[in-house]
Amino acid sequence: MSRRAHVPRVFVESPLAVGEAIELADAKRHHLATVLRLGADAPVTLFNGDGHEYGARIVQAERKRMTLAVETQHSPERESSLSITLYQAIARGDRMDFALAKAVELGVTAIRPVFTERGKVKLEGDRLAKKQAHWQAVVESAAEQSGRLVCPPLHPATHLAQTLDEDAHTDGLRLMLAPTATTGLTALAKNTRTTLLIGPESGLSEAEISSAEAAGWQPITLGPRVLRTETAGMAALAALQSLWGDLAG
Repeated sequence: MSRRAHVPRVFVESPLAVGEAIELADAKRHHLATVLRLGADAPVTLFNGDGHEYGARIVQAERKRMTLAVETQHSPERESSLSITLYQAIARGDRMDFALAKAVELGVTAIRPVFTERGKVKLEGDRLAKKQAHWQAVVESAAEQSGRLVCPPLHPATHLAQTLDEDAHTDGLRLMLAPTATTGLTALAKNTRTTLLIGPESGLSEAEISSAEAAGWQPITLGPRVLRTETAGMAALAALQSLWGDLAG
């Protein structure tokens, strides 16, 4: 268990500065006041993605309002020097939540959910907007729990074909897991910027793999076993962080 576990961490989108006060949004207030049952004078750790962590204390806890006073600022080193953008094929229900949460815990820099040809999740309009908001909450919760100093941006869900066209000139390595790949991660030269594509449960289609290769994506394998979509991303991220990032020891 983390030594910071007894003090709740809260991600906010507001500027933070020592000596200033901040009022929490309803969802954050509800979690602290109703779920954790915290009241006046309770300590809380805040972060907003500026690379710092702020010690704060609740100074006002009312039914529909909670105000915190920012008291300290710290700059611990918890972010990896390896920049990884994850393109995660959209999976059903808890599988997608799991994939997003573990990606955040493993230090991903940004996440883009993608619809794929073989993906079985169909979302649009209000349903997609609600799901995107749910995923955002999952990402924020994982960032809070894991001690991140940033909350990785969750980009709007797009179709993979559109994404491949838009990101044709992305710098760094572009890697995709593919069942026909013969190259493993250890065969690659170190690169501090990597984009990783994880397909759906039934895999990327041949057409998607061909289009991705034509756009400069390199097929890779993680070994002989078939991994579920929510496991594949976690395994690949852990391997990349172990090889080139902050899990290297």
